[in-house]
Amino acid sequence: MYITIPGGKRKLCKAVNLSATGVFIQTTNLGLRKGQHVELAFAINLGAITKLHRRTAVVAHVSRGGTGLMMEAYSSASAAAARAN
Repeated sequence: MYITIPGGKRKLCKAVNLSATGVFIQTTNLGLRKGQHVELAFAINLGAITKLHRRTAVVAHVSRGGTGLMMEAYSSASAAAARAN
């Protein structure tokens, strides 16, 4: 998985846990903070077909082992749901 951080720097990282709503990636210190927006590019192998995906994500947390990211569409929906309650 490639992550493009603010400023345009691109880094290849290993996705440890990928779902429709988010991903945890193993990273060294990229200088990311909670709430920052990043761009992701990754391939999903579907047997005979491989699809390339590009998503915008928001940094949910940063830990010693990596960075948790929430896919942008889901972070916007979560914020809207929280405002409605």
